[in-house]
Amino acid sequence: MSNRSKKIQSSDILLFSTQRNERIRLPYFLRYYRDLGVNHFLFVDNGSDDGSREYLAEQKDCSVWTTVASYRRSRFGVDWLNWLQMRYGHGHWTLVVDPDEFFVYPFCDTRPLSALTDWLDTMSIRSFPAMLLDMYPKGPLDAQPYREGQNPMEIACWFDSGNYMISHNPTYGNLWIQGGPRARTMFAGDALHAPTLNKIPLVKWHRSYCYVSSTHMLLPRGLNQTYDEWGGEKASGCLLHAKFLSTLPAKVEEELVRGEHYAGSREYRAYADGLNDSPDLWCKWSEKYINWRQLEILGLMSKGNWA
Repeated sequence: MSNRSKKIQSSDILLFSTQRNERIRLPYFLRYYRDLGVNHFLFVDNGSDDGSREYLAEQKDCSVWTTVASYRRSRFGVDWLNWLQMRYGHGHWTLVVDPDEFFVYPFCDTRPLSALTDWLDTMSIRSFPAMLLDMYPKGPLDAQPYREGQNPMEIACWFDSGNYMISHNPTYGNLWIQGGPRARTMFAGDALHAPTLNKIPLVKWHRSYCYVSSTHMLLPRGLNQTYDEWGGEKASGCLLHAKFLSTLPAKVEEELVRGEHYAGSREYRAYADGLNDSPDLWCKWSEKYINWRQLEILGLMSKGNWA
C-alpha cells in the first residue's frame, strides 16, 4: 500500500481506478489525466506482477492499495472503489475510469476539467454521463505495436459513428446503450449481450452514494437521470475506449485463464473468437477521430447549455 491521501486538498478532483498488469499503459494514462486537471489518483492493484504496482507507488500524486482477492467476488472491483470513494471521495468531484478509458468532454481541448466541474456545481448537477466509444485501428491489431507512453489514439483512431441501440432501464432510471464494433463483429449473433456502453464516470461524490454495476448506474437513482426525457439535450461526454491495441491478445489469454470477469468471462471469450475469426474491426463506415466537436456533430455527446 502507498497511501498519500493526506495530500488531498478540499478542492481536488480525484480519479479512482482498478488495474492489473497495465504497466505499458500507465505513463500515458497518468499524463492524459494530469493534463486534464486530475489532482490525485487512487488505484486498487489486483495482484499485478508486471511492475505496474511499483511504478504507481513511485508517483507522488498516486495512492495505491493492493489486493490479491477475487475481482469477480468484489463485483468486478466495484466494491473496492465504492469503499475508497466513501472514505476519500466525499465532497469531491470523482472520476472513475479504467486504464484504457480516456474522458472527453465539451471544450476539453481548451478548458480544464475544473471548468466543467465548476459549471456543474453552478447548475447543481451532481453527475455527468459519457458514452463508451470503442476505438480501433485499421487492419489487424498486431500490425502496429503499441509502445509505452504512446497516445493509443495514434493507432486506435477509428470508431463507429452509428450502429447504437438505446433503451431505458426502468429499475434504475438510466439509459442503456449497446452497439459499435463489438456488437457488429464479436456479438453479431447475440446483440443483446453486447457490452454496455452507457457510463456515468464523473460524480460530485457523497459518502452515501454507490455504484451498482461498474459505472453504468448509481444509487440513489436520481444520479442516473443524466438525460432530458422531454427531448432537450443535456451536456454529456465520451470515454474513448482504447482496448483494441496489439496488447489485447495477451490480455485476453491471461483473463481467460483467470476467469474473473463478468458472466464467466463471456466478453473475453468473444474477444478470443473474434480475434481469431476477424482481427480487423475497421469497415467502410468507420470514422476517423478528430476531436470532441466531431463527436458532438455526430450526436455522440453534447455541450448542452454550457456555453
